[in-house]
Amino acid sequence: MNASIKLGRIRGIPIGLHASWFLIFVLVTWSLASGYFPQEYPQLPLPAYWTLGAVTSILFFASVLAHELGHSFIALRNNVPVNGITLFIFGGIAQIGKEPPNARAEFRIAIAGPLTSLALAGVFALTFLLDRAIPFLAAPSVWLMRINLILAVFNMIPGFPLDGGRVLRAAIWGATGNYQRATQIASSVGQLTAFAFMGIGVLTVLRGDFFNGLWFVLIGWFLQNAAASSYSQSNIQHALRGVHVAQVMSRECTRIAGDVPLADIVEDRVLSSGQRCFFVAGSYGLQGMISLRDLTEVSRDQWNTVTAGQVMIPLDKLISVTPETELIDALRTMVDANINQLPVIENGHLIGVLSREQILGYVRTRAELGI
Repeated sequence: MNASIKLGRIRGIPIGLHASWFLIFVLVTWSLASGYFPQEYPQLPLPAYWTLGAVTSILFFASVLAHELGHSFIALRNNVPVNGITLFIFGGIAQIGKEPPNARAEFRIAIAGPLTSLALAGVFALTFLLDRAIPFLAAPSVWLMRINLILAVFNMIPGFPLDGGRVLRAAIWGATGNYQRATQIASSVGQLTAFAFMGIGVLTVLRGDFFNGLWFVLIGWFLQNAAASSYSQSNIQHALRGVHVAQVMSRECTRIAGDVPLADIVEDRVLSSGQRCFFVAGSYGLQGMISLRDLTEVSRDQWNTVTAGQVMIPLDKLISVTPETELIDALRTMVDANINQLPVIENGHLIGVLSREQILGYVRTRAELGI
């Protein structure tokens, strides 16, 4: 769930908006301005409803951001990196860089979000008690109190990867000492919870409430996919744990000269043999690397004139790994940098290359062997 718009950083954590956020922002604002506020405070003028709707909607998503920051700050305190926070149509998501080191850290990180929402519900409740005589202030206060309470309770549903599902996984992990088994059980419960949401949605639609029913179905669909993908990710991590780059990498490093046109690379190497990355070398040794993605960033009508040396990534800018690097760490490096290949460097010398395809092939082979 990558952000389309970058908003900035909080304690080094990138904050952004996914394109779907704008749809839910408009829907929440419209719902408040045309439904909730006119019904609860009929004495206000029409422009006030839309102003309050927009402001309250922004405060709502600020509350969601605070919820995710609660997770993120505790994750950082437990030496778990956070790649960013994205607000999207279903709320927000903190992109945790790796799984917590133990069950206690998992519990603390998971529970921090709901506790933050509960605290916000208390703040808005106190605000309502102080400003309930002023409709312009009371209207958003009481709604934000309720929505933060709902946010806390909803996230504690034991459906992985919701916070409640992560708390469940932490409890099973702590009791059994088996992370993989805990993830399997929590993911199964999460998928059952997702199907329950979809079932409730279908019944709600049949009763005539199409919008709310559709919303339940979409939430269930999202949770089911998230639970299934989280379990698959856990299986991959389990398969890669303890495996080193040297066991999977290729030691055949294709080298080309820097003055070779891109058209020749495509015709003679990419299309004919399926190679996807090349190391550019000259009389002074290794100069850089060029990948298939670098080729596609150049217009096809320029392939005859642009050379490998002009589009390569220079050696001093290459992200690399060593043969002793664990495969799971190498994969995280690829994901974080959005690259598909990593040069393998030992004692300053290039000895091989590691690709996502090689990692995928290793995982697939393990699955076929049943190990």
